[in-house]
Amino acid sequence: MNDFAKDTHEISIRHALRSGDVGYLIHLHGWIYSQECGYNHTFEGYVCKTFSEFFDHYDPNKDRIWFAEADGEIIGAIAIIGHSPVEAQLRWFILHPDYRGKGIGKILYKEALNYCREKHYKKVFLATTQDQQTAIRMYLKEGFKKVSESKNESWGKALIEEIYELML
Repeated sequence: MNDFAKDTHEISIRHALRSGDVGYLIHLHGWIYSQECGYNHTFEGYVCKTFSEFFDHYDPNKDRIWFAEADGEIIGAIAIIGHSPVEAQLRWFILHPDYRGKGIGKILYKEALNYCREKHYKKVFLATTQDQQTAIRMYLKEGFKKVSESKNESWGKALIEEIYELML
């Protein structure tokens, strides 16, 4: 576990799942993507569905979610979902706007990629939308490559969904 102080808040990173964690992450995704990207309520339903699928197949030997907390409250998260012994997916990377630019997202991201290496995954993939340029720059800097894109009009607006891969 990493503990450090930023702006007088005690920040910690944990990966033990607790009751209520995922419900809060669903809320955080719905709220942030509505405010920042104009996504409608159907996006929150999509996030619910992805978490339901996660729990249907959850295995702590191949899957992990990290939670960033400030003073005990969840402010962000990232997850790795093992799809096979050699392939994993990076999911649900999110950080409350009040805590961006403080290095917390980089710590979460580093934890996730280190986990992939520890588990000997050979490839990590992720899906994002073209409007997530800050995250995309972080992915490209680490060596992710865009492998496909497609139109997506599922969440109340026209988007370009992009798939990125990183070979480890």
